[in-house]
Amino acid sequence: MEQVRATKSYDSEFCGNLPIHLINVVMPYGALIVFDKHTLKVLQASANIERATETEVHDLIGLPLLEFLSKESIELIEKKIDGNVSDRTPFRISVDVTDYLAILHIKDTYCLLEVNYDSEEEARSNTYVDVYQELKSAISSIESCNGTIEAAKITARVLKTASGFDKVMIYQFDSEWNGHVLAEEGEPDMESYLGFTFPASDIPKQARDLYLKNSYRFIPDRNYTPIKIYPVLNPDSQSFIDLSDCNVRGVSAVHIEYLKNMNVVASMSTRIIKDNKLWGLIACHHKTAKNMSYKMCSVFELMSNIISAKISSLSNTESLTLNGKLKEDYSRLIRDIYKSQELPNALLESDSNVLKLFNAEGAVCVYNSKIHRKGEVPQPHELDELLLWISAKEMSKVYVTNNLGGHIDAANSYKELASGLLVIPLDKDSKNFLLLFRPEVIQITDWGGDPSTRMSFEEDMKTYHPRFSFKLWREHVTGVSLPWKNEEIETARNMEQFLKEYAQKN
Repeated sequence: MEQVRATKSYDSEFCGNLPIHLINVVMPYGALIVFDKHTLKVLQASANIERATETEVHDLIGLPLLEFLSKESIELIEKKIDGNVSDRTPFRISVDVTDYLAILHIKDTYCLLEVNYDSEEEARSNTYVDVYQELKSAISSIESCNGTIEAAKITARVLKTASGFDKVMIYQFDSEWNGHVLAEEGEPDMESYLGFTFPASDIPKQARDLYLKNSYRFIPDRNYTPIKIYPVLNPDSQSFIDLSDCNVRGVSAVHIEYLKNMNVVASMSTRIIKDNKLWGLIACHHKTAKNMSYKMCSVFELMSNIISAKISSLSNTESLTLNGKLKEDYSRLIRDIYKSQELPNALLESDSNVLKLFNAEGAVCVYNSKIHRKGEVPQPHELDELLLWISAKEMSKVYVTNNLGGHIDAANSYKELASGLLVIPLDKDSKNFLLLFRPEVIQITDWGGDPSTRMSFEEDMKTYHPRFSFKLWREHVTGVSLPWKNEEIETARNMEQFLKEYAQKN
């Protein structure tokens, strides 16, 4: 299916407001204990805690941890609380005669303890020493990569082999939080999504935010039976317990339906971070239920850190190179301005003119009530209307857009040559401006399903469902230029400051 449209956001404010961290159930592969930070008495627990303690959850409330945890386990927990240890490294605890791996989450007045029931064998051995050895070669290959795609391909291949998932994908978020699949390794019978883009609503804002708190999200079986937490309300907060940090946090019904529509039973998603922001995800799919050891979860965390560091390094190198070029070109232009008697002439006609500096196809300088043009720019009557719009907005700072038609309808008539606009005020009175234009670049986006049908509501307008189809939906995006890079915007701001000072002195 093919569709033509102007640029549009596919994020969902509705989905982004759903409190998925307050789901108040856990998945059965683990149990949860909530206890008072000072007295170590149990405040809440998941109903399946009886498997470890041989005590029903109702009878556990109010008991001190020492009633069922070993003295050594208590001492370790107290040490972590006293040191306010916030890392998520699993540690061994003993419940009666059985050892488990657990994770402690320290809050202001209470703590959450996740107990992993699938970790009994791991808890009896030191498996973490082996993790680095298994990945040493892959880490070396990623660190020597020259590009993001290459690093993504290696990561997908290594994790597919190590984890046994049916499919592993690496995808990057764009500026609108749509996810683009950069690399993929999968079994032949798995549907390929390589090169596909998935709308932002697939991973809404509140789910994206949780990846900043928790490095991965593992769902071993979408058909799990939810385990309730007792009592329902946390005695400390008198509300549902916040499970943002917890691996065993239950899964929302709409996400289970989403996995079902994709024919996925088990999934694993691991964050990729750049500049302390979510850059992308490592997404894994499996056709059947699948257990994951803490060792393998550690592999994913380690690979997440490695590829995050590499992507940051590649980005920093690219940024330094671009910054170096911009500074060199900017310095030449400043010299030409000082040499020239006419500012518009220096900006538009010098060898180091603003078109070269900002990679633009057209420029207009409005200076002392005169309009000076260079390159591909709108017609005079179109330009007059655009200047009226700029004056009405009283632009006193640098303004940028790569979708001018999305802000002023009249601009759609000349989008082919001016879909992108950068405005630099030349004086403090906002009477003189420098306008730079970039032409339309028609983009072809291969969506995983029609993004306009990303969700559907039932008659009550409360119950909703994710889209059913993830088949190719090809879209031609019009009215958009190449984006203005952060380094270019910063250069524009430097120029704005210089030109305002220059105008005062001349």
